[in-house]
Parts: sequence; C-alpha cells; structure tokens
Amino acid sequence: MRVRSDAAIATRQRILDAATALLTAHLRSDIHLDMVAAGAQVSVQTIMRIFGSRAALLEQAGQQVSQHIRHQRDSAAPGDIAGAIAGLFVHYEEIGDLVIRNLAQEDDPTVQPGLRIGRVQHRQWVERHFGPQLARHDAATRDQLVDALVCVCDVYTWKLLRRDMARSREDAESTMILMVTAVLGEP
Repeated sequence: MRVRSDAAIATRQRILDAATALLTAHLRSDIHLDMVAAGAQVSVQTIMRIFGSRAALLEQAGQQVSQHIRHQRDSAAPGDIAGAIAGLFVHYEEIGDLVIRNLAQEDDPTVQPGLRIGRVQHRQWVERHFGPQLARHDAATRDQLVDALVCVCDVYTWKLLRRDMARSREDAESTMILMVTAVLGEP
C-alpha cells in the first residue's frame, strides 16, 4: 500500500513540476494539458483524475512558481540595496521576458490572476527590502517613495536597460541601484 501511495505522490509531483516548467517558459494561454502530460510522462486522463481541471493544475503550479520567485527575490537582507537588486535581477534574467509577454496580454482573463499576484508581491518586496530606509520617513512620504520604488524596480525598467538599451547585466544592476539610492536619498 505504501509503495502505491509513494508512486501517486511522485506522479502528482512530476505533473506539477512539468506544469511549473511550462509556466516559466510559455504564456499560460499557450499551455495545453497534452504538453504537461508529455513532460510528466503521464496521460491527460491522469492529470484530470489528480487535479480535476487545467485551471486547478495551473493554479497549483502558479503557487510553486510564486514560491520560487520569492526565494530568488528574497536573497538579501532588508536594507541591503545592492543585494536586493542582485536578487531581483536573478529573477528578471530568468523569466523577465516571459513576464513582459504576459503583461502584453493582460486583458486575457487567464493571465490576469497571475499578474495581480505579481503586482501585489512586487510591492510587498519593495516595502520589505527597502523597509529600513523607508522607516525614516513619515507615512505620506513613505507611500510616495514606495510608489517610486515599485516603478524603478519594475520589470519594464529591467527590459529598458537590458533589452532596449542593451546594457550588460552589471551595468543595468548598477543603474537600477543608482535610481533606488536616488529615490531613497541614500549616499
């Protein structure tokens, strides 16, 4: 009985891993169950039996992607500007282009939930990582600074620097650090 249970757990995880890999490489609307089935080496029927629907599978895979993103972006201690930007760039270099493609399809109802979550998490990341610097300001100024930092650290800023201006990663990180320190009034 335990062997069967372990096999079921392993199958479920293979399916989730395949869906997660697809979510980090393709638009959600382009992911089909046969693609997941091929990646997990199972049938579409097995996926449906375990997860019930494509939406439920992609929701759970999206949660795994969110955990991975949080891990990438939270590698620095709060207040460490250079470390925070380095962690952010690890994330953007891995899936920034996909995020940009998803943003181009933000009217698609299948893409909207992920974008909403991403926006909330990005703002929370700004508040957490620049919290020590933000704490020096009154509430109204702090809110304005958070808005500015959300913009400065946005994936579109990364795209402008890395893709449109063809800056090296090192130069792009340095430029983003310059903007963050300017917004925060740091030396």
